[in-house]
This record gives sequence, C-alpha cells and structure tokens, in this order.
Amino acid sequence: MPRYDLVIINRSFWPIYPVIGESLLRLAESISNSKKVGVIFQDHSNFRDKLKKFKRGSNVNFFPAWAGSSSSSNLFIRVLDSVFFMIWVVLCLIITRPKHIYISTDPPVIVPFVVTFFSKIFKSKLIYHIQDIHPEASNILYKMNSALFKFIKSIDAYSMKNAKILITLTNEMKDQIVKRSGTLSKILIIPNPSIPFSDNQFKKNKLKGFSFTGNLGRLQRVPLVLEAIKKYFEKGGNLNFFFAGGGIYSNSVKQLANLYPKVNYKGIISAEDAAELSSKYEWALLPIEDEITNFAFPSKSSSYVFSGSKILAICGKDTNVAKWISDNKLGLTVQPNILDLVKVFLKIEKDQLDTSFINQDRETLKKKLSIDIFVESLKKSIFSSFNNE
Repeated sequence: MPRYDLVIINRSFWPIYPVIGESLLRLAESISNSKKVGVIFQDHSNFRDKLKKFKRGSNVNFFPAWAGSSSSSNLFIRVLDSVFFMIWVVLCLIITRPKHIYISTDPPVIVPFVVTFFSKIFKSKLIYHIQDIHPEASNILYKMNSALFKFIKSIDAYSMKNAKILITLTNEMKDQIVKRSGTLSKILIIPNPSIPFSDNQFKKNKLKGFSFTGNLGRLQRVPLVLEAIKKYFEKGGNLNFFFAGGGIYSNSVKQLANLYPKVNYKGIISAEDAAELSSKYEWALLPIEDEITNFAFPSKSSSYVFSGSKILAICGKDTNVAKWISDNKLGLTVQPNILDLVKVFLKIEKDQLDTSFINQDRETLKKKLSIDIFVESLKKSIFSSFNNE
C-alpha cells in the first residue's frame, strides 16, 4: 500500500466539535484533492452517517476510534480513554506510514510523544500544534509529584525538539515552548478561530447584562465571580447574568440562579447556541487564572469577538489576556477581587464607565479569527513541509 502523504491526528473532530473539528475537516478536504490524506480521531456520534448526510470528506480516508469518555467523565475514565486512543493511533500509523503528520495537544503529551517516536521510524515530518502547554497547564489543576512532572515535561520537550514545525496560540506560549524545550524548530502563531456568526447576530440590539459561555471549571475563577454577583445584588444591582456550560462549579451557578431571578443557567449547550447566547448581551465575562495564561488561552475569547459584545476580563493586568483585550480595544480588565468586580458591575449598570474606546466593528480581527483564515494558515504550514521534501 502506498504511503499516505498526510495524516491528521486530533481526538476531537467534526461534527461534534464545530470549530476545531470543522476546521480540520476542511483542511483534510482541501489537501486531499492532490494528496493522500487520512484523519485519526474519536467518533462520538455516527460519523459515517453524518458524512453521507452532509456530503463531506469524499476524498479523505477516515480512521474513527470509539469514544469512551467526555468532558464530564471522571479522571480515571478519561485516562483509560486516552490510552485506548493512543493504541488506536499507533495501529493507524502502522497502516498508513505517513510522510507527514499533523498532531495537536488533544490529548496532550503522551500521544504526541508516541507519534513523535513513530515519526522517527517512518521518517515522517511532524507538525505539532500546541494549543495547551502540558504538564504545566494540568499541574495548575492537579499538583503532580515533582519527579513525574519533570519526566512528563522532558518527553513533551522531546516532541517539541523533533517537530519540523510547531504551532501555538500566543507569543507568551511560544516563549514558554522555547524556554522549556530549547527547540530550534520553526514556531508559528495561529490563534484559534471562532464558530461562524451570522451578520444579524452581532448587529442587533443587545440586552443589558452579562453572558458567560464555556467551562465552569477551576481555572475560570467561578467562585469569585459568583460571590461578586451576590454582593452586587445585595447592593441593589439589577443587571442580568446568563451562564451556559458545564464543569465542577455548574451546581454552584445553578444554586445562584435559584436564589436570584436575574441569574439564569442554561447548562451545557451546543457551540452554535453558545454563540447565539453571547451575542445577545452587552457584556461577556472572561474570567481566567493568571498563571494559566502562560500555557493556554481561553477558547471562548474568539467567539466573544464575533459576538460584538464588550468583554470584561477578570484577571491580572499584566497577563496576555489583559494585553489582548487592551491592544484590540475589546473591553475592560478588572483585577480579580470581589470589591473591584462589584464596583465595575455597578458602574456598568449606571452607565458610569467610559466605553467609547471599545471597538465593536472588529472586522480586521474577525477576519483573522475566521475558520477560513485558520484553515488556510494550517494548510500553508503543511504545504511548506511538503515543499521541503
């Protein structure tokens, strides 16, 4: 069997993941017109039937693995699922023997390391897309044994050093990659795209209040935000707060919604519905722990740009998130403490904040964060690898 020209490896894929999944499907489709392309991923929902229904991927070879976990699964199940996916990836690489491999940090560290090892055997050129830097990102949530932490860092550094091309999200993440691995590989900055919005979503009149769409987890400062909302209502506040998403603090949000009629919790919703929700409100909440911003960037930020809502970042003013908000004139950053946050809520309600500088047109930035540009940037990086064969 002839070798594949390119194999794309990403556990999350279309149609369940409408941003990254759709982007990688488009990437595979566009390259498959001239190259033999395969995609290795997990199938969450009758993938083959969806392909036929929407007439997608006609020239692409797909290798779907059974999906045994989701974001709501416990850690042990998710680890087992990652091991199963790793074994599946190895089997598929043996079958395809690709000349070029694109892999992301989904799942992180171990699968990229194994793929890097096999790329050496097959003399494949590796494109490594680092959307989160691990184990640093995961260590913020789950403190590791120091020896294990050092070991995992070393094997991921091996993958970074041996990739022909590295792709990441921000200059801060690029600096961390170089600092911890000493890689001499080419590093490209390609921000994650947003789910597509229709024009009327961000042009229509917006409701007074805030939306939050995304993970209600430990890195999102959820307890601080909820406590600030309580204090705000105790002071007579009257703005609406609308939350959507799952995570460890979802029950806390639900309890707050039961206490205050101005707080609503929608639960886990589709990316399309989340985009629609964030476009309805005047402000979007973007809370994030400062430490994580060196190793990741909040994925919902791109859809917030497209929503046309003003963004209220809740983090330190020296973080890359605060700098991104400021540089692009997207909104305001407030220090992560309850008193400052309550003051900002009250000022927003009373129209006492100067927001005239905030750019709500954002056409240049929206183009940069579109799926089309994201796919074209990935395609360009992969073809640069093809051209250097």
